[in-house]
Amino acid sequence: MASPKGYSGTQILLHWGIGLMIIFQLIFGEAMGTAWRSVENGTVPVMGTMVWAHILVGGAVLALVVWRLALRLTRGVPPPPATETKPLQLAAHVAHSALYALMVLFPVTGLAAWFGGVAQAAEVHEMLKPVIIILIVLHLVAALWHQFWVKDNLLARMKTPQA
Repeated sequence: MASPKGYSGTQILLHWGIGLMIIFQLIFGEAMGTAWRSVENGTVPVMGTMVWAHILVGGAVLALVVWRLALRLTRGVPPPPATETKPLQLAAHVAHSALYALMVLFPVTGLAAWFGGVAQAAEVHEMLKPVIIILIVLHLVAALWHQFWVKDNLLARMKTPQA
């Protein structure tokens, strides 16, 4: 399969939409933590709006990531910048693969904990939180580095759809 010049409009919307949903989950996830502690203590959790929002947004992230991965496999992705060294290309590949893995693992472990009562899944879910935060920060720093230091206009690929 030939690599496209850029990302499609759908890929761009999924990128930013999933990103915003993950930020929402990280910022407003404490209500879910409180609800889970109630479950662990054998009491009935308070199922407030933010608990339901966490469950629904987490499920949406999983569904949208599966869609995004399907597009990635069927449509492909643009090649790395021509000036990018092999070690940086490898680092980018590893970081993106780790982000995709976490975007699947997070909702799967959360759903397994909540609906399956799997305490170990809840522990993994919580342990992954600092890992995804570090990867998100790394992703942002790399994008800004490309834009303002390397000046290869890499960010344009995630702003404007291309064939």
